[in-house]
Amino acid sequence: MSAAHAQTADEILVTGTALPAPLSDEAYSIATISEDRLAATASGRIEDALRDIAGLQQFRRTDARSANATSQGATLRGLGGNASSRALLVLDGVPQSDPFGGWVTWPAFSAIRLDEIRVTRGGGSGAYGSGALSGTIEMESGPGKDGLIGNIAYGSHDSVEANALLGGALGNGRAFITTSYARGDGFVPTIKSQRGTADGAAPYEQASLAARGIVPLSRNTELQASILGFTDRRTRGTILSSNGGDGADASIRLVHDAGYGRWDYEALAYLQLRKFESRFVSVNAARDTVTQTVDQFNVPSTGMGARLEVRPPLGRILEMRLGADWRRTSGTTNELFTYVAGNPTRAREAGGQSETLGGFAELSGSAGIFDLTASGRVDRWWLRNGRLIERTIATGALLRNEIAPDRSGTEWTGRAGVSAVLPGHVKLRSAAYLGWRLPTLNELYRPFRVGADATAANPALKPERMKGAELGLEWWSYLGGPTIPAIPETSGAAEAASRPSIRLGATLFANRLTDAIGNVSLGSGPGTFPGVGFVAAGGTYRQRLNLDAINARGVELDLGLKAGPWHLAASYAYTHARVRASGAAVPLNGLIPAQVPSHMASATLGWNGLSVTARYVAAQYEDDSNSRKLRDALTFDAVAEWPLRNNITLTLRGENLANARVEAAISGAGVIERASPRTLWIGLKINGK
Repeated sequence: MSAAHAQTADEILVTGTALPAPLSDEAYSIATISEDRLAATASGRIEDALRDIAGLQQFRRTDARSANATSQGATLRGLGGNASSRALLVLDGVPQSDPFGGWVTWPAFSAIRLDEIRVTRGGGSGAYGSGALSGTIEMESGPGKDGLIGNIAYGSHDSVEANALLGGALGNGRAFITTSYARGDGFVPTIKSQRGTADGAAPYEQASLAARGIVPLSRNTELQASILGFTDRRTRGTILSSNGGDGADASIRLVHDAGYGRWDYEALAYLQLRKFESRFVSVNAARDTVTQTVDQFNVPSTGMGARLEVRPPLGRILEMRLGADWRRTSGTTNELFTYVAGNPTRAREAGGQSETLGGFAELSGSAGIFDLTASGRVDRWWLRNGRLIERTIATGALLRNEIAPDRSGTEWTGRAGVSAVLPGHVKLRSAAYLGWRLPTLNELYRPFRVGADATAANPALKPERMKGAELGLEWWSYLGGPTIPAIPETSGAAEAASRPSIRLGATLFANRLTDAIGNVSLGSGPGTFPGVGFVAAGGTYRQRLNLDAINARGVELDLGLKAGPWHLAASYAYTHARVRASGAAVPLNGLIPAQVPSHMASATLGWNGLSVTARYVAAQYEDDSNSRKLRDALTFDAVAEWPLRNNITLTLRGENLANARVEAAISGAGVIERASPRTLWIGLKINGK
């Protein structure tokens, strides 16, 4: 991780990071995506880099250039989802899921500002609060670079992207500003054999601007302040199908890292503002006529929160973490729907407020070859002001005025683990954990339509709860010479970095997600159904319901190899996931959760500025009833870089080089949507240090 030293007699170290990784991490399965890897993916996008970690997926296979923003929740370990994230994503400690819907706006994050991403597989994150059902994704900014660095590229579909970072000293501290821009005419999402005159490309335009300052208050204390603004505009391949939004974040974090034998602490406060919009259409069977179905023209939402962590001095072999956090979200969707002759006849307002307040305690220690950890957490939650109001536009007459009762509850969770380093560079670890997630405001209060399908909201949804366990083994070695420790220190670090090395990891896991929120099919059109009204022929009526459970078990394998200029990183995940359901959802019992593949794999081979990445995803079902299957896909990406002169590097990038058909969705009528086809880029990198 990068760092900078101010030129003072006290040699103040400015890190821009949080407190050091806790001792408890030794017991869990953690994968790290380095700064170099973030800068060297074929697409240049964060969500693409995360695909290096097999088992980590979004709800759909499309990325943020062509997907509807509401379909981009992240999850791990086959726990599925309905576009709301079941993994907790944080940037510098701030939760990043949308306050209203729980999805992730990936274009807001630029790889150029990040030092690394750490992914903890497995739930129950005591330090960050609720939401970490399947894992935690931590993006860390760090202190930035000196001078100007950036890149610019031109690609297929008349695409342009540019990223820049300008940083340097700010008194004894540091500051940097980053900006990113991307646009493209896009590709046609509908596969060629099914296209009609209504089908066209899916253009996009996205931009972000961020600034960060780090001010040392003493040798051990620094204040970190960040602001971020972004805009995101996408179109889904037909007229009247635009979606996207704008957002702004601000956070301030105080970090006191005094080291061994002293009190350490970290305090964080943040504010998030979002405004989202999305338009939905239906296309007739001949695919020559587009009809507007919903205009979700304004979805303002707000997220705010705070977090405090304290680490008392307990000696060399013990570490304690004490903390508390608070988060409040509020949001409202404003929509026009039930179109007649191209004009909306009804208006909808739906939304509410959620709040959580929690505290945690964690104790970890070392005893000989063993590291042990145990933590407990309690959260109090509230749902307030829930409402669903529908009116006739012409008269203003109320059609629905449903006020959801306020609710509250308490959740007790925790996690525990043990690891042991054995002779022969072998590490064994085991962990068990509990986690939970509060339903989003979108899941609770907003009905929605996609094409001819309609899904009703459910204000009575219960929180999701997860329990899981895992058993892991890691082995590492430095090849061709005397042994060097697994985590080299001081004089051994430079030697170890230049030596051939290999690292293997394997993890067995079993998770059970109870009260899993799913979109459950309850009927087929034509007909009139509660909560959504009329559903046309070929459409499906669904409602959000709590399923009894999703059971997922499987294995994860990781390989890292470095030998001179060569490096190889590979990851594989096998997941056996099944739904357990009763009552209205009993037809789903024993089926595979929607959008969950049984096999995922990724491998990247690199040599001196050249790299090739292969990714495989097995077939998966589009729908909860397992009637529509997306076929498997194998893709190849490549990146090549050639230094020119004056700190300028030529880059060539290729996405999906074999132009494989990656199926992303299948409608009730059998129309197939694809993810990104072959896309080629040429560009320059500038390092103005």
